[in-house]
Amino acid sequence: MRPIQAAFPATRFRRMRRSAALRDLAQENTLTVKDLIWPLFLCDGTGSETPVASMPGVARLSQDNILRAAERAVRLGIPAVCLFPYIDPALKTAGCEAAWDADNLVNRCIRALKAEQSDLAVMTDVALDPYNLNGHDGLVRDGIILNDETVEALVKMSLAQADAGADILGPSDMMDGRIGAIRMALEAAGHKDVAILSYAAKYASAFYGPFRDAVGASGALKGDKKTYQMNPANSDEALRLIGRDLNEGADMVMVKPGMPYLDICRRVKDAFGVPTFAYQVSGEYAMIRAAAAQGWIDGEKAMLESLLGFKRAGCDGILTYFAPEAAALLAPAV
Repeated sequence: MRPIQAAFPATRFRRMRRSAALRDLAQENTLTVKDLIWPLFLCDGTGSETPVASMPGVARLSQDNILRAAERAVRLGIPAVCLFPYIDPALKTAGCEAAWDADNLVNRCIRALKAEQSDLAVMTDVALDPYNLNGHDGLVRDGIILNDETVEALVKMSLAQADAGADILGPSDMMDGRIGAIRMALEAAGHKDVAILSYAAKYASAFYGPFRDAVGASGALKGDKKTYQMNPANSDEALRLIGRDLNEGADMVMVKPGMPYLDICRRVKDAFGVPTFAYQVSGEYAMIRAAAAQGWIDGEKAMLESLLGFKRAGCDGILTYFAPEAAALLAPAV
């Protein structure tokens, strides 16, 4: 419906911009701390905090420091954290067997987090790339990424994470059929309440570079991920993928990356009306940080503006490395 409005001067849009109070009354979208999921990079050891050079302000943290970060998240009101592991290269294999080891780095940390912060939602990454000698999200044979065999591995990985106490599983692999297989396996194993936030529209993007540095996958990756991640030129395909994953049992869906794909976020929300998330990925974070460090932009304002953009595009939540910084700024005045 086309909005009805009187002609100038009866209509003056600046009337509602005249003061902060009037601007607040007319504001259409609001960003709150409850919209944020904080991605955390987990490494082995104790007392470890290794900065990620390509992501200023972000570090790989050992479990004890992850627990401190979780305490901070709770204090700030952040509802969820998401774990991404940096795996010892000696543990990486072509078969990715460590991915579903009940006592692997991630599963130990899930148990510790749920023991200390039971009200904090713990999300995990379901993909094989941190454990894979080839750096791919799937099993590889003769240079080909295997779909069905990878789905079987992802089911085992998902069950191990659910057994450890994960609240939300985040399949980020983009293999066909994995949501249905994971959902059926969870139901059969008694994990009926474990939620799936599917990376349903994940693009083969140039914005992932710093993340791959953080999880140690950059040097391992052979080739690219274009046979399973989406073509950046496509948008109708994203809706087909979202629909498929919802039909297979996804509770929430994600668009990744975020800012270059806000049009996809809007289309997904309008078409399906389901909980829709976006991932403000490492490259997006790094660009804002780098420009702010040079004094070219106001980093704090640019951060908040970028996050508000996700809300305007229809997102219900955002995975962002800015989560603690944004949460501190969004905390209501007492």
